[in-house]
Amino acid sequence: MLKDLLPVFEPQKVEITSSAYVHIPFCRRRCFYCDFPIKVVGDRTYGENSRSISHYVEAIKSEIAATPNIGNPLETVFFGGGTPSLLSANQLTEIIKSLKQQFGLSSQAEISIEIDPGTFDLDQLQGYIDAGINRVSMGVQAFQQELLQLCGRSHSVDDIWKSIEIIRQVNLPSFSLDLISGLPHQTLAQWQESLATAVKKIAPNHISIYDLTIEPLTAFGKYYKPGVSPLPTDDLTAQMYRQSQQILTAAGYEHYEISNYARPGYQCRHNRVYWQNRPYYGFGMGATSAVLGQRYTRPRTTTEYYNWVREYIIACGVIDCPITPLDESLLETLMLGLRLKEGVNLSSLSQLFGADTGEKVEQCLQPYKKQGWIEFVDKESFKYAQLTDPEGFLFSNVVLAALFERLT
Repeated sequence: MLKDLLPVFEPQKVEITSSAYVHIPFCRRRCFYCDFPIKVVGDRTYGENSRSISHYVEAIKSEIAATPNIGNPLETVFFGGGTPSLLSANQLTEIIKSLKQQFGLSSQAEISIEIDPGTFDLDQLQGYIDAGINRVSMGVQAFQQELLQLCGRSHSVDDIWKSIEIIRQVNLPSFSLDLISGLPHQTLAQWQESLATAVKKIAPNHISIYDLTIEPLTAFGKYYKPGVSPLPTDDLTAQMYRQSQQILTAAGYEHYEISNYARPGYQCRHNRVYWQNRPYYGFGMGATSAVLGQRYTRPRTTTEYYNWVREYIIACGVIDCPITPLDESLLETLMLGLRLKEGVNLSSLSQLFGADTGEKVEQCLQPYKKQGWIEFVDKESFKYAQLTDPEGFLFSNVVLAALFERLT
């Protein structure tokens, strides 16, 4: 139980929690590839005009107020979804105020929100910025109308450009754009066109490139099999990945994580919390928390989530959940850390998980050094294991599978 765990951990051995994720589950419709915990509200009613959204905002605020403060003021906050831009500026402001009141908020905090084209206007976006938002991530996914329709996206290419014009009218410190490769019927020429459009016509500070994953219970999962037409072959998706790396790095973006590129100074600070396996609060339906050496996930439907919040408040922030086993923490640290360009500090692994852990991991990775997928780098008296770019990143699942087999 969260409160009962507080005296168990020695303060010097617990990393302070200073990040929060807030899940906003509402979408106008469900995209055909999506298996996230969402609630569809349609195209007409959202913001303060939606009872569902207003009720949810109150539940989020109640959950935040009932959560014990076990860290420093928040340095990063991320509103993900779903489509958080279905919230009004006032609703977003209320949630941010609740976070600040309960945990404190650093004056230098990165506060991000995911937005979809066609779901916000100029006044709404300015209201977000006035509330404290200083980074937005827009889910464009593709610049071809036929691909957007194949994915079940609720926006059009025209919506993308209208939203870009709105973003250009405000003083927004950081702007990220998302694209998806490996879509049904997608060609290499279309992918190159999307990359060129993003770099030359929009030039955001940050670009996320996601390879389509076919999830079993989604619409795509019912009709498509990975690598089988009309999905691109594995060889073609690998070409798309290499094209991304070549085009974006040539344009001045640093490939700092398997799926993410940023101009200098614009890496996503919040997402680095996940990749470095650091603690964070989670709030909202389906959200996961990682605090005090334990990880737990909230219910994935609104009805179950509301019942959970009521019980949580009655219990004064006490939650029954198991502590993450130490060996599982090691595997999570490797799985997440190797996603980053700088890789994993083998010396710190030995300090955290046992004197010979770094050496064991290095031995497991040696075969992949010969294949050119892994390299070992000495930095400031520490040894790091890094996946090479792009080939090591491309074959990261093979490397990770070997680590899981050898270390469990």
